[in-house]
Amino acid sequence: MAEMTRLSGDEISERLSALAGWRVQDGKLTKDFQFGDFMGGVDFVNRVARIAEAEGHHPDLCITWGRVTVQLTSHAAGGLTDNDFKLASLIDQL
Repeated sequence: MAEMTRLSGDEISERLSALAGWRVQDGKLTKDFQFGDFMGGVDFVNRVARIAEAEGHHPDLCITWGRVTVQLTSHAAGGLTDNDFKLASLIDQL
């Protein structure tokens, strides 16, 4: 896991520009993923869970019919860190 140093606003903007579809909402790195049905979202969450566990960094996941919202933040650092952007990138590779 990367160092837990909170990123500045400029650092967040720079890293955010490299991620498609992600936004900062309520201080969390957030993205909605769309699926054709409920089970598609559940399968996605299970794949995210395996990556998150391996990284030791766990997102907030909200499952609704056809959509999963992923939110990332580093509570120990009090905001967004490199860990959040690394995990977002790994999730995008699923």
